[in-house]
Amino acid sequence: MADGARSGALPSPSGAFESVLAEFERHLRVERDLSPHTVRAYVGDVTALLGHLHATGHDSLDALDITVLREWLGGQHQAGRSRATLARRSACARVFTAFCHRRGWTATDPGLLLGTAKPPRHLPVVLDQDEARALLDRSDAARGRLSSPIETPSAASSPATAPGGALVPASVEPTADESVPVLGVRRTGDREDRGTPQAERTGARRAVDGPKELRDIAMLELLYATGMRVGELCGLDVDDVDRDRNTVRVLGKGRKERVVPFGLPALRALDAWCVRGRPLLLREGSGPALFLGARGGRIDQGTVRRVVHARLAELEDAPDMGPHGLRHTAATHLLEGGADLRTVQEMLGHASLATTQIYTHVSIERLRKVYRQAHPRA
Repeated sequence: MADGARSGALPSPSGAFESVLAEFERHLRVERDLSPHTVRAYVGDVTALLGHLHATGHDSLDALDITVLREWLGGQHQAGRSRATLARRSACARVFTAFCHRRGWTATDPGLLLGTAKPPRHLPVVLDQDEARALLDRSDAARGRLSSPIETPSAASSPATAPGGALVPASVEPTADESVPVLGVRRTGDREDRGTPQAERTGARRAVDGPKELRDIAMLELLYATGMRVGELCGLDVDDVDRDRNTVRVLGKGRKERVVPFGLPALRALDAWCVRGRPLLLREGSGPALFLGARGGRIDQGTVRRVVHARLAELEDAPDMGPHGLRHTAATHLLEGGADLRTVQEMLGHASLATTQIYTHVSIERLRKVYRQAHPRA
């Protein structure tokens, strides 16, 4: 950062935007502790704003006023950006102008005069309870899971303790050989690439369907049982699960921690995965990650999304949705079952009750639909 910026003065025009962007990114990442995704989005939006400022012939933040902000957002609107995108970029602009004003780089804060385009509130698409049951029962039958909980290996069976704390039965020893095609697929990072010719992976596939099936059903059960976000699921460690209390410790947005309960089906699926599936994918660098990808590292969000889409595609007439759709579904079913709004808010990790209230509208809309279909005078 330039010396002038440290003293509160505006950096020199030649390097003003670069140093301002770097300092703004540091502010978001370190001081506000925002997620990497949010930091990337905000820095990208501010880069576009400063690019517009430069295109209008200005190389100084002194020229950043309400007219420039409105012209920039107007251009975004003409380019066909959605109202949700415009709302996010308006919020980002206000954060940026307030930041610049606090640093003394602008005489005023033009963001205070900027209005917000409210994004439309669409009711989320959710599965009904029969569809959710069919999704999990179909996966359950496909992998032939036992109906009773899987017992943790006893000391007499001399289980091995794998990296991350998971128990490994004595008959299943994880290997550290990275060259072994454990999943029989070509791999990029921890993503499973299905582009490998069938002839190359047919022989290995029979041996790997077990671990993948165990992992996938455990992820589906946990997503539906807890309503957690996909990023929260991927960030889980083995010791985040409390088997005695049937709870899982979740690190949500803003690094806020919450404890969420789950039921017996999810517990059985997690037991099956941790005892019979996870040891087969463990590698030297797996660490404590609960769910593992193809190369033994922490599973990525793209793989989880592909699993959810693929499982729903097997159900006739079920809507296509990703992991966040299961989050909406879990919240809606909780409310339909009699849960109070405050409890659902706590379970989902919403900062505001207003965010949770959308699920009450979903439930009412479903009630209206049933009423119109069933009542003779509807």
